[in-house]
Amino acid sequence: MSDSKKKTRRRVGSHHTRSPLAERGADLYETPPEATQALLRVDPQLTWHYLNIWEPACGRGAITRVLENSKPRHAVHSSDLEDYDAGYIHGRDFLHETSAPVGTDAIVTNPPYKLAGEFAQHAIDLVPRVYLLLRLAMIEGERKKFRCFDDGSLRKIYVFKKRLPFMHRDGYTGKKNPASGMAFGWFCWDRAHIGPTTITRIDW
Repeated sequence: MSDSKKKTRRRVGSHHTRSPLAERGADLYETPPEATQALLRVDPQLTWHYLNIWEPACGRGAITRVLENSKPRHAVHSSDLEDYDAGYIHGRDFLHETSAPVGTDAIVTNPPYKLAGEFAQHAIDLVPRVYLLLRLAMIEGERKKFRCFDDGSLRKIYVFKKRLPFMHRDGYTGKKNPASGMAFGWFCWDRAHIGPTTITRIDW
């Protein structure tokens, strides 16, 4: 493989090749409903308490719809930098927000992969509880820039026992694979939690 091809395509799993950033655009990969439904079943805060939730990378509303139709029905403020013609607030750059919508209890989102660390740190700086759908590789490496990974506020990681349905990038028209080649989990931060991170395996 030529050097130019190596720069544009990187192998990240046995069945998946990441697209170059130029093709990935806003990095929208719609979250399968099974992922959010699984979180709602297992996390006590989301299962038993009505919350005002902010979804700051809502895309076309995949996570929003599940949250709004759950029991209890959470109130969701949905926004995104891009306009996907889905009726949600757009033109809002989450990383430039200086405060959360009034009354926000938690953030629940699937952040752009290339900005996952920035989203995690900024989210817990703005609200007391944060739930991010991230690749499990995020627990690796030193992340001095993002103190939330090591300051004791990362309460739990819900790891999926089997790979999620494949998340294809927005506008993708090629061959679609039924299962993701990457492992994902819900990373859950809580300012009130100080201590080790626990890991729980969950089904979807």
